[in-house]
Amino acid sequence: MADGTSIPEEYVIRVHDDPTAIDAGAWNALLASQPASTPFLRHEYLAALHASGSAVPATGWAPRFVTVERGGALAGACALYLKGHSYGEYVFDWAWADAYRRAGLPYYPKLLAAVPFTPVPGTRLLARDDAVRDLLARTLSSLASTMELSSAHALFVDAVDRAAFERAGWLLREGVQFHWTQRADAPLASFDDLLASLQRDKRKKIAQERRRVAEAGVTFTVHRGAAIDDGLWDFFHHCYTLTYQAHHSTPYLTREFFRAMARTMAEHWLLFVAWRGGERIAASLIALDEARRAAYGRYWGATTYVPCLHFEACYYRPLAWCLEHGYLRFEGGAQGEHKMARGLLPVRTTSAHWLRDPRFASAVADFLAREGEHVALYVDELNERNPFRDGAVTAA
Repeated sequence: MADGTSIPEEYVIRVHDDPTAIDAGAWNALLASQPASTPFLRHEYLAALHASGSAVPATGWAPRFVTVERGGALAGACALYLKGHSYGEYVFDWAWADAYRRAGLPYYPKLLAAVPFTPVPGTRLLARDDAVRDLLARTLSSLASTMELSSAHALFVDAVDRAAFERAGWLLREGVQFHWTQRADAPLASFDDLLASLQRDKRKKIAQERRRVAEAGVTFTVHRGAAIDDGLWDFFHHCYTLTYQAHHSTPYLTREFFRAMARTMAEHWLLFVAWRGGERIAASLIALDEARRAAYGRYWGATTYVPCLHFEACYYRPLAWCLEHGYLRFEGGAQGEHKMARGLLPVRTTSAHWLRDPRFASAVADFLAREGEHVALYVDELNERNPFRDGAVTAA
């Protein structure tokens, strides 16, 4: 490479500005072999983001997907974007961008290895072995250097990616999310079992919240896969846009994206619809990974305000469904300390960062060291407020 990074002769590295140029079967087969694959890195998902106009250059997400071939076969890959802003990432570097601006230097564009708008931890460096994974990590920083970009970033990486980025000299940053994980020592069989395992004040609060929703006359229907018809998708998307309107922002995902999901990944979606007086009033969309028995809270919205309806639609109903269907993990999305009172415990997340300017790299390294200490103290404090009666931590 132009920056001096050597590439072993047996590898061919390519950069693609359109994910559909990459063979879908080869990509998905590589993804399936990873230790922490998720549906959000499936070729169909990434291609839909591009084809629907959701993650494209016009929205600040210019694809620069990297593939590594060995012997004519796909040995490594990374969903990589040239980013013109930091929206839709959920790992916040606005202060870094402002520091660059004040120094008279451009922070954007930057390179980003992530799933757009999706703060779900998982594999980012798809690789057949550690040698390819290390090559991918070096390739990302080499590309950023060759393109004279400020930086390269990889968000919500798994443990093997973390090790690869650390070997490549990247800076590591920790965050916190809240997940429910089925107990290995004493598995729960129902939502009532989950309630019984919580401390009395937590049980009482949840019971009160659920009672308020029921007394408001709200009922639910559940729709999975192909049973989510066009009308339900239309209603869900309307609710989804209302959530963004309430926060005076613009939805990231277009209706066409969800049409593509219905066509190509229907089996990965679960929809809860709230009804009152014969009318639909809210919807909550959950992503499913049947192979790993994991569910992911994604999007929700309501046409009518009902107290506590958000908790019922986004936590209690999905958790009850997971327990009923033998799922082992439910991830509630980014941030949200309030999730602890509902049985979701703190889980550390990791992102990796490379900055081309050594002065800024040194300053960010110092910041991350201090921030990491605060994160550690925060997690310790959260664990002291464990909501379960026996103080148990669910299995990782």
